[in-house]
Amino acid sequence: MQTARSAFFHGLRDQVPFIPGFVPFGLITGAASISAGMDPWLSMAMSVIMFAGAAQLAALSLLAQHAPGGIVVLTVLVVNLRMMMYSAACAPYFRQTPRLRKWLFAYLLTDHVFAMLTTRFDKHHVPAHLDAYYFGVTGAMWCIWQASVAIGVFAGTLIPTQWSLDFAIPLVFLSLVFPALRTRSHWCAALAAGVAAAFCIALPLKLGLVAAAITGIVVGALAERWSVVRAGTNPGAQT
Repeated sequence: MQTARSAFFHGLRDQVPFIPGFVPFGLITGAASISAGMDPWLSMAMSVIMFAGAAQLAALSLLAQHAPGGIVVLTVLVVNLRMMMYSAACAPYFRQTPRLRKWLFAYLLTDHVFAMLTTRFDKHHVPAHLDAYYFGVTGAMWCIWQASVAIGVFAGTLIPTQWSLDFAIPLVFLSLVFPALRTRSHWCAALAAGVAAAFCIALPLKLGLVAAAITGIVVGALAERWSVVRAGTNPGAQT
């Protein structure tokens, strides 16, 4: 990434293989907004303002049940709590970035982008023009997402329910998570978070997602500490 232009197109190319997984998610979100009784243009405004698929689906589910506005807002905030952890983890990559650009980067941050950034780059050796790379990755995703939601809003209800397009959503995240599991601590964190998510799925307001994230962090930290202690007592130990 020698120039900003090459970095931008590098990010764009890295994003292309994942685009087929975003389209079904966007179609489902758009169709869900119509099923919830929302005006098509209001649905698109919601998508542009929030730019958060999981939070949008949670909000739409509650709106369809005529939940109070305060409950909808609180649920969206809880679902997106993980973005605070993502932002903290991404902060070292953008220490020199102007404040206004950081606000834009925060708006464009997603689970997928976080995984790409943290698994492909070392925060202690940030490459030149990472800002442009980030724009390439997030810009492509934003455009594809909004286009997919628009199609879902205006034509998604015509898609047969038997197609079950929602299977593509977890596949996208699994394709990102597995290459990042490089140490025993990573695997412990991932397995603990998965088990916690399964047991906490019935928690209200999507709190199971937060509980799973916290469980993964705690178990991963404990496993990492145990690995360090073990390596100190046995220099030949592997993490």
